[in-house]
Amino acid sequence: MPDMLDELRALEVEKLPEFADKIRNKIIDSVSRNGGHLASSCGCVELIVALHRIFDTPHEKIFFDVGHQAYAHKLLTGREEGFVRLRRIDGVSGFTHPAESVFDPAVSGHAGTALSAALGHCAANPDAEEKIIAVIGDGAMGCGVTLEALNHAATLHGSKRLIVILNDNRMSISGNVGALSRALNRVIAGRSYNCFRNFFKHLLAPVPGLKRFFSRLDDLWKSILLPPSLIFETLGFRYFGAVNGNDLKQLLPTLSRLKEIDGPVLLHVITEKGHGCGYAAADPTRYHGISGCDPDTGEMKSAGNGFSEAFAKALSLAAEKDPDIVAVCPAMLEGTGLSSFARQFPDRCFDVGIAEEHALTFACGLASAGKKPVCVFYDTFLQRALDGVYHDAVLAGVPLVIAVDRAGAVADGPTHHGIYNCSFLRSIPNLTVLSPASECEMVPALELAFSLASPVVIRYPKGNGAGELENIPWECGRSVIRRQGNADSPVLWAIGGEVKTALEVADLLENKYGMNCSVADARFLKPFDAVLARSFADRRQFTIEDHSLCGGLYSALSEALAILPHREVYGFGWSAEEVIPHGEVSLLRERKGLTPTAIAEKIAGLMKIFE
Repeated sequence: MPDMLDELRALEVEKLPEFADKIRNKIIDSVSRNGGHLASSCGCVELIVALHRIFDTPHEKIFFDVGHQAYAHKLLTGREEGFVRLRRIDGVSGFTHPAESVFDPAVSGHAGTALSAALGHCAANPDAEEKIIAVIGDGAMGCGVTLEALNHAATLHGSKRLIVILNDNRMSISGNVGALSRALNRVIAGRSYNCFRNFFKHLLAPVPGLKRFFSRLDDLWKSILLPPSLIFETLGFRYFGAVNGNDLKQLLPTLSRLKEIDGPVLLHVITEKGHGCGYAAADPTRYHGISGCDPDTGEMKSAGNGFSEAFAKALSLAAEKDPDIVAVCPAMLEGTGLSSFARQFPDRCFDVGIAEEHALTFACGLASAGKKPVCVFYDTFLQRALDGVYHDAVLAGVPLVIAVDRAGAVADGPTHHGIYNCSFLRSIPNLTVLSPASECEMVPALELAFSLASPVVIRYPKGNGAGELENIPWECGRSVIRRQGNADSPVLWAIGGEVKTALEVADLLENKYGMNCSVADARFLKPFDAVLARSFADRRQFTIEDHSLCGGLYSALSEALAILPHREVYGFGWSAEEVIPHGEVSLLRERKGLTPTAIAEKIAGLMKIFE
């Protein structure tokens, strides 16, 4: 048993708040140095302490809806040493993962998965005695996966083992949206209903034969004062709450009672996002996910978010000229830069909550009604809406722009790397997929996307691009030459942010090895410029991309050359044969041989082999 968990279970109850503060301070210290999710993890400390105190983990399993609220869980379960390198190579990841600990029954990087996974465990051993706990965030209540699991739960025999903890901090990343969120917010930490209920329970308890009457009266009070209880109890859950999720005096006895009740049950807890960390509690949206800060003052380190900011500015400029342009986003306004657009055009920006497929199809509905929607995702979350790209956008042929932020590897690791979607997107007919090489190209790229009046995907990475580039007009399906080399030297193909890498590689090859290479900026993955690629068939060609080598630029070039004789082709990108771990992206690139220096050396070596 991990030392901190042993310590927790041996402590006197009155010392637990001090213990929780110690855990929180460790979280603040590590996140301030390494980056990570600060506000959500600070708000969950007392809840996680109480869960591990009451339940026999890991035999009784805790599923977290999103791992970024689980930092205290990591510290309590034997990962204190690795936690000092949170989200760093050779440190713990920012999310739960079974490979990391027996206390993690599932991966938790995307919202809405905990309840389904917990139900699976319940159904696998329906007659077992151990409880299965699913900790879900209130933002996930608008997520289709969670709603599907809620609908299924009551029909399962094994769901009697299920305890759902609804962690209600009135936020996911930004403030929550939707009817369910408004219903939950009507419950104020259990005060009105619970005081009223307890008064009458004690008043009527001595009177024989009134137990059934009190039960019916209780249902009536819930329907008047607690609308969420009706939602959950109609679905077959026994609803308890709301209780203060940052108050161990309330949490511990409540969880102890729930442990003795056959489920499925749902406990509604109210927590403060950023609790115990003054600056995070004062601005929980800003301190949801950070790259680092001063642990005492909260002063932020620079995040370098050039492409996102450039996209938001380009979209606002376009919207100023065209009143039909609207934006749709699944709960990512801040991270994608759309918060400024929302302030400028509040009636033309739709945050639909954590509901990616709904966001995509909703945007298609807007398009079919005459609007010009731009639907904005993080690359990793677009995976959840891929069916809608084909079924609702492409088949209908609507004029939809899909902006894909964080395209490429990121520090958060395998649940968030944006390195797989092109394999799917390139296989879809009548879909354009393009990537600007620099922030200065975002305006013309977006203008082209609107002019096509058909489904278009614009992919761009986190951070900055190639800087100021020659202003070469955009033409659909046409690549551009960024560096003209000798006729017998290799051609380096790159796309998006990797054009910067390719230009650096070309400089290294010229300065160190005397190779004057050409650099082709692909611009389009679909339609790919096969004509230009085939014109270089008598030269060795190399691709550089921040994507899996399967289905991306390397695949596009190889397919274009397959119909005719050609020289060797070699790709630099992320391997499709292994899961890329979490860690600083610069170090991941170094380990996988994707830095400019490593690529230049590899090309020089291959050129000798090819001779």
